[in-house]
Amino acid sequence: MVESSTTSALETQNVGKLLWQYSLPAIVGTMVNSLYSVVDRIFIGHGVGAMAISGLTITLPLLLMLQGFGMLIGAGSAARISISLGQKDKQGAEKILGNALILTFLLSVPAIILSLVFLEPLLMAFGGSRGTIPYATEFLEVMIPANILSALSFGFNNIMRASGYPKKAMYTMIIGAISNAVLAPVFIFWLKLGIKGAGMATAISMGITTIWVMSHFFNKKNFLHFKKNCFRLEWKTISSIISIGMSPFLMQLAACFVNILMNNTLKKYGGDFAVGAFGVASSLGLVLIMFFVGLNQGMQPVAGYNYGAKKYDRVMKSLKYTIFAASIVSVLGACAAIFVPHALVKIFTTDEELTHIASNGLRIFMSCFFFVGFQAVVTNFFQCIGMAWKSIFLSLSRQCLLLIPCLIILPKYFGLNGVWAAGAVSDLLSALMTALFLIFQIRSFRKKT
Repeated sequence: MVESSTTSALETQNVGKLLWQYSLPAIVGTMVNSLYSVVDRIFIGHGVGAMAISGLTITLPLLLMLQGFGMLIGAGSAARISISLGQKDKQGAEKILGNALILTFLLSVPAIILSLVFLEPLLMAFGGSRGTIPYATEFLEVMIPANILSALSFGFNNIMRASGYPKKAMYTMIIGAISNAVLAPVFIFWLKLGIKGAGMATAISMGITTIWVMSHFFNKKNFLHFKKNCFRLEWKTISSIISIGMSPFLMQLAACFVNILMNNTLKKYGGDFAVGAFGVASSLGLVLIMFFVGLNQGMQPVAGYNYGAKKYDRVMKSLKYTIFAASIVSVLGACAAIFVPHALVKIFTTDEELTHIASNGLRIFMSCFFFVGFQAVVTNFFQCIGMAWKSIFLSLSRQCLLLIPCLIILPKYFGLNGVWAAGAVSDLLSALMTALFLIFQIRSFRKKT
């Protein structure tokens, strides 16, 4: 039996209570999951050195690209399953579940093989240098093969939540993060394996969470589970998954491309330590972004189900509550980055040069972070209700369409500070664009009610 009695509660229970019920476990889970990279950077910064943080930073574009395949399938499947359950189509949801498993392997395995074959030239293109590539290679030789575990655990954890098991989905993230936090210092400090040890700890933790998640869907007692006839690939099902999952996938690819541009621009204007500073700043930003992801994951089944049931008033209530919560966290995060950046950076490193560069960068980079929560929630909202092209466009507006021109233009006039300012300017402009899209959508809902 599904948690909260049955999925019908999604269209009858108080919206605020539902969002709390679904979002809280998701927030805990995603924020705990963000500790994977944060913990790695903390232990590597203190146990290996400042240059190792720079080495870890140049691995991010490749990891983002590989993780994108897991998001393509996981996010797309979760959204489609929510809509199918809202339409009382359990058989359709089961087909999506089985097709998602096959697609994960079909897309992830070739990407892993190609990444390993072309690893060194990729790292050089990602902003690497003779000083940072050895660290990055050690880490990725472990992490790239382990990406199949990441794709399975992340993707099917989203589906677990969407099918009515938010608490169990939260436990997935907690189990993985605790495992990584325990294993990382053992491999880095006790076994003296350095950055490679950090990768091994993360890979083992991903394996543990994958076993936990997949055992859920192979258990016939659970509401939504694998059946023999659900593994046959169907083009209609595949296209329905990809049409929605394409938004987060393109967002990941855009983030990958922007990270490449960011790393190379930082290397040009500030050297390897500026690249490492971005690694620290992005780690802190990741914790806040993961809060928004958790909120969005909680909103997704509520908004998706009620949109499928054509209960637009409940859809709008779920959006309003989620925007409010995200905005509060955005403001708090921006204030912390602006007023106490030095204290935040010290969590990752004691190196004075890296601390100085990262503190200045963090303050500028997150100066317009006040609006990011709103932008992230509304962008995901369009994905939840099946309006993929709007979600894709808004995702790309912040990650690519606005940020890239800023990265090209601003550093020419302001140097390294211009690189950091590019992120702030794109945050502000994308929020304004997102507000316009939302206004038109609200008007559309009012016409239907």
